[in-house]
Amino acid sequence: MSPALAHTTRRNVLAGMAALPVAAHAASSAVAATPAPAGEGSGLSALAQRKGRRFGSAINWNKGTAGGSIQNPNYTRIIKAECGIVVPENEMKWQWTRPGPDKFDFARMDDIVRWTQANGIAIRGHTLLWHRPKWFPDWLNTYDFGANPVQEAERLLTTHIRTVTDRYRGVITSYDVVNEAIDHDTNGLMETSLSRAMRGAEGVLDLAFHTAREQLPDAELVYNDYMSWEPPHAKHCADVLRLLEGFRKRNVPVDTLGIQSHIENFSIDPATGVGPYREREWRQFLDEAVAMGYKLLITEFDVKDKALPAAIPERDAKVAEFARRYFEVMLDYEQLGDILAWGMVDKYSWLQGFAPRDDGLEVRCCPYDSEYRAKPLRDAIAQTLGAAAP
Repeated sequence: MSPALAHTTRRNVLAGMAALPVAAHAASSAVAATPAPAGEGSGLSALAQRKGRRFGSAINWNKGTAGGSIQNPNYTRIIKAECGIVVPENEMKWQWTRPGPDKFDFARMDDIVRWTQANGIAIRGHTLLWHRPKWFPDWLNTYDFGANPVQEAERLLTTHIRTVTDRYRGVITSYDVVNEAIDHDTNGLMETSLSRAMRGAEGVLDLAFHTAREQLPDAELVYNDYMSWEPPHAKHCADVLRLLEGFRKRNVPVDTLGIQSHIENFSIDPATGVGPYREREWRQFLDEAVAMGYKLLITEFDVKDKALPAAIPERDAKVAEFARRYFEVMLDYEQLGDILAWGMVDKYSWLQGFAPRDDGLEVRCCPYDSEYRAKPLRDAIAQTLGAAAP
């Protein structure tokens, strides 16, 4: 089915679901607890799997029983009910797994993997290389690469990727190999200690993907980034397309574009009542990516509500509406695989600190509120998953 035909069909299906209006759900969500679905096949991943996808979420490790963690029984109840796949929020990143050039620490990541295996939930890998100095461990930013810097940089990078993929061989089959490699100040690739040692960032990224492919011939290798459909992301979308084109020209084994999907309501479009977005241009971006042979993933979905009204029923309805519009577009693409939220419960979301509201109220960005109650956002995701073409 063509994207245009699928888009029309899905709108017709959703229009027929008027018995489940988003706005009506918003009024009740603030006062009545809605538990995670208990029935077999009623969770979000079950809905997604009927159309050949999975729904999932980030999860993390915590010393106590709080947070969006495997140790929090209230959070894991939601994960087990709604998710067929999870991704570690931080525990696979270099800062947590690579305390030194020749040291590795997988204790927290191993705990997460054991938990997924005990509960029959799949797991993705995030990330083998976050190519930004801000997210390098301190030792890597100041590392002395010695008399043969290219060779030493290659050793550090390939050792890391081989060590991680060997450890989780047969368990993790989809990796964000490279995360966020573009420098928005220059519109080129980010410069790091590795790129300086190897005399160019392209060599770093290419080596990461080639090493991952040598290790995992059948795995899904993903370039992951945060371009989005809002107007301020236009230049970033162009930069990402240029990077994807370069991968193809150099025969770099990248299978999939990971679209983080931290969608934003930073201002209000009077015509829609939600944040401005560029549907036509966003479709053109997706069309160009899939025309190059890339598959698509939604890797880190949530909704920033900074400009939305304070009142919870109205705000929840607008968050759900904005997400519904976004998922209608994304689900038009048969190349779209799994869909993962970047957390399921509001109070544990990174957005509480990263994109706080000016009024100081809690950001309502996830499918469940801070009392572990399902919100209209959860309903909107379920409706669009249910209406998606196989």
